Amino acid sequence: MTQKDPLHGITLQQLLTELVAHYGWSGLAKEVDVRCFKNDPSIKSSLAFLRKTPWAREKVEALYVRLCRRD
Repeated sequence: MTQKDPLHGITLQQLLTELVAHYGWSGLAKEVDVRCFKNDPSIKSSLAFLRKTPWAREKVEALYVRLCRRD
């Protein structure tokens, strides 16, 4: 039996919103060291950055998967 993929059916905005709710912006910046989480962070600016930066998106998605597996 395989586990369901936690990323299946979730948008990047939903994923990011859940991470911010759990970690807060400062905690998220400690987990994924990118400037858009540190300096004047917002969902909109972070989404724009993550959509253009595959390595950062992969790190954020991996963090989300780890968070889901803890629950």
